[in-house]
Amino acid sequence: MSKQPKDPHSSTTPRDLPRPGALNHILDVPGLKIGHAHNAAIKTGVTAIVPDTAWTCAGDVRGGGPGTRETDLLHPSTLVQTADAVVLSGGSSWGLAAADGVCEALGAAGRGFSLVARPGVPVSPIVPSAILYDLANGGDKSWGREAPYKTLGSDAFDALGEGAAIADQLGACGAGYGAMAGQERGGLGSASVIDGELIVGALMAVNSFGSVRMPNSTCFWAWPFEYEGEFGGLRPAGDAMPAMGLPDDTKLGPVHPRTNTTIGIVAVSHGLTQSEAQRVAIMAQDGLARAIRPVHAPTDGDVIFVLAPAPAANANPCDPVTLTRIGTHAGDCVARAIARGVYEASRSNDDR
Repeated sequence: MSKQPKDPHSSTTPRDLPRPGALNHILDVPGLKIGHAHNAAIKTGVTAIVPDTAWTCAGDVRGGGPGTRETDLLHPSTLVQTADAVVLSGGSSWGLAAADGVCEALGAAGRGFSLVARPGVPVSPIVPSAILYDLANGGDKSWGREAPYKTLGSDAFDALGEGAAIADQLGACGAGYGAMAGQERGGLGSASVIDGELIVGALMAVNSFGSVRMPNSTCFWAWPFEYEGEFGGLRPAGDAMPAMGLPDDTKLGPVHPRTNTTIGIVAVSHGLTQSEAQRVAIMAQDGLARAIRPVHAPTDGDVIFVLAPAPAANANPCDPVTLTRIGTHAGDCVARAIARGVYEASRSNDDR
């Protein structure tokens, strides 16, 4: 009997395949806390993500109508390379005030960037943030000169926590409380992956112009990336193929500038420089293309932040293969988090 050629991909020692973390949530990345707050009458909310210490922070903006704060300093050429928190909020431009509430709490705790370290000179908390548009979702927006977002930011900070109690808060929650995904309810979703010693997680607030589901189907575009039925285990029927061109305009509804956005954050356990984190953010945006169609349109404000511990002193740069692995996992986690956010929102008993 002739000897069969050896499969170059086989091994006598099975390799552990990547798998979701214990929480299947961005909180599987150690060193993070998350807090959510919402206002049911206004139909809006805020999510704060706070690392235990200042972490490397970068970001990537792809939508044509973004609303952001502190994103200029995320470029590697700028002075500050780290952030004390990241805030995601509803409320369009009003929602950018949510970061004020988080900044005040951080500053009171002595956390922030210090250029002149002497008594009487306050630190400057670094809190990049992004908003989504939920102003037209039917909630009571008649707040006059007392917009709720600074208070919601403070409330989200006060609610900071970790573990299963926080990881179970998905769907109609935090920044995703008033969101829509195409013509269905949007929401907040999260997913994680463990690959050896590497942990990558994503947290996404889904308020997209495009649909997260395939045409004439309940199946999510992100179905090939699903783990263990995390967003329902739905699969395309028969030999279904993606529809060409745009979806039916009658299903998209009216379009207005700056009315849609998917925003979120990726966290990585591996130490990264800001330029490395920026590359991960760019790759993570591919997750939106895997989960939403169309995406990055003129009316979208799509933004992804990346948080990672600062590299250890004298550490070698992250090698290209490892960085590619991190970015690929980031994109997959983003796609899974998007589908999971809409899936969990559809299961909510909240009647917003």
